[in-house]
Amino acid sequence: MASISSLGIGSGLDLNGLLDQLESSERQQLAPITRKQQSYQAKISAYGKLESALNAFKEASEKLSETKHFQAVKNQVGGDAITVIQGDGALTGNYDLEVTQRARGYSIATQGVADSEERLGAGSISITLANGDTMDVEITDKKSSLESIRDTINAAGGGVQASLMNDGSGTPFRLVLSSSATGTEAAIADVSFSGGPAGSLSLDPDTEVPARNAELTVNGIAVSSQSNRVEGAIQGLTLNLVETGSATLDVTRDTAGIKKAVTSFVNSYNKLQETIDGLSRYDQKTRTSGDLLGDTTLRGINAQLRGLMGSSVPGGDLNTLTDMGITLTVDGTLEIDDEELDAAVENNLSAVSAFFVGSGDEDGMAVRLEETLAGIVDDGGTLEDATKGLETSIENLQAHYSRTEERINATLARYRKQFQQLDSMIAQMNSTSSYLTQQFDALNAQLGK
Repeated sequence: MASISSLGIGSGLDLNGLLDQLESSERQQLAPITRKQQSYQAKISAYGKLESALNAFKEASEKLSETKHFQAVKNQVGGDAITVIQGDGALTGNYDLEVTQRARGYSIATQGVADSEERLGAGSISITLANGDTMDVEITDKKSSLESIRDTINAAGGGVQASLMNDGSGTPFRLVLSSSATGTEAAIADVSFSGGPAGSLSLDPDTEVPARNAELTVNGIAVSSQSNRVEGAIQGLTLNLVETGSATLDVTRDTAGIKKAVTSFVNSYNKLQETIDGLSRYDQKTRTSGDLLGDTTLRGINAQLRGLMGSSVPGGDLNTLTDMGITLTVDGTLEIDDEELDAAVENNLSAVSAFFVGSGDEDGMAVRLEETLAGIVDDGGTLEDATKGLETSIENLQAHYSRTEERINATLARYRKQFQQLDSMIAQMNSTSSYLTQQFDALNAQLGK
């Protein structure tokens, strides 16, 4: 059977061109399916953009849904004696501090030896700390030099650090033993040498540096600490003792931070509305529309959120966003009156907290929004259901595309076979015509015509 490329050779007709036109016409049936798939894929992508904006708004709402966020404090230190690390649970207050002593670790050195690499012989070293912990270090002959003993002690990690000192004398090398931590509880209480080290090493009492605890007062109350990092002296704050001396510490309500959280809440909502507008807008000039124009899922989500933003929270001094200077404009976005919001946060913070968090059995606006948004963006939520629906539709369209393509291919195969038969028939007719012409010409020549 002739191939596609040979079509028309027998008949002289452009059957290949005609078959290409028929194929192009048949494949037009696939275009609407492809366009539909692309529109569904564009919707899925648009849902992704919407989800991102909703999650940002959800995060901003979560920051206003718990009372602790309205109890945020900041601290200011006067003086160089301390620095402060602020943690959870810090309360407002003013403190006068006096650091009279910083914590220090214990250390003591041995008498000197002439050569730090000379083997002292096998044996052991036993170290007892003030807290009762013990540390026994075995010394082999091969590793019995002062340098090796230092390394063995440090590798044991028993709360003691060893180092070497060269004092420049005739027997300059000393082994210095120091407690790893500061304070009296971590101090070295006893050191004993046995075997080879006992014959060469002994402690020099003149080099003993006693351990000591940090001592300070907080508003006249004496505080002692094993470390220069003092925890628990002031709730929610860790004090780092830098030097002896006086310092002041003021812990105040972080109203600027609270206002920033409210402002971020408003900005993220406006960003969400901007995203929704872009996804559902129709541009008259370009005659283009957003991927979610007329989408019922988007309309439902936006209606839910706008309803919540315009709702009231009963039971407090502030019942609506407007009461604290935040108004809902005609285009659906929020606008802040800075003076009104400042006044609410500065003078009536408990009411601001009650509005967003709630009081008694009444949920606040941020709590309501958090729950609503979770039902939209979390697993199994509104957006996931809508996306899965579109993915199923795309799969169904793909199956329809495959069936249509199979039908088109079958139709083209039938056309091809018919064209091949036509080409063959016309070729035979042309051959017969040529033969008859030759016969007639021969007959006429015989008849002298």
